[in-house]
Amino acid sequence: MDNYYEMTIAGLTRQLPLCKVNDNMDIGAFVIFGDVELTIAAAHELLLKVPEFDYIVTPEAKGIPLGYEMARQSGKSYFVARKGKKLYMKEPFGVEVRSITTTGVQEIYLDRREAEILSGKRVLVVDDVISTGESLKAVIKLLEYAHANVVAECAVLAEWDAADRDDIIFLEKLPLFFKD
Repeated sequence: MDNYYEMTIAGLTRQLPLCKVNDNMDIGAFVIFGDVELTIAAAHELLLKVPEFDYIVTPEAKGIPLGYEMARQSGKSYFVARKGKKLYMKEPFGVEVRSITTTGVQEIYLDRREAEILSGKRVLVVDDVISTGESLKAVIKLLEYAHANVVAECAVLAEWDAADRDDIIFLEKLPLFFKD
């Protein structure tokens, strides 16, 4: 029988499956893909909390639906920090990232054209969940290279030590589940 953690996010109740990280700990798996109702509600609630911004940047992949919906609701554009160089990128530049949800070291990239658009602009960094914060640190490093002004970092959920941070904006705390 599967174990779930029930929580309310942006006024909506969801069952998050508990997933084993190791013998001592599980995490509640929050997957925003396919949950249009939650994506719309969470985007709305986050937009009420964030400062003024010109653009949104989100790391690939689970933050994309949220970044898109926040852009749609705000009328602003968004960019995706990509997990790999794409053929359409003419002058990509990247930084390394090690995320708790991904095995090994990855790189994320922006294209020079995107960097030129973001240069000097107020940028909101958006993701689905902030845990260790490593993905966001990598995005911020990319944005520093682009000379963008990061005005805030936000997510639907904050877990682990991130839930105690006062420099990020989030809707709910997601606990870790420790086993005896």
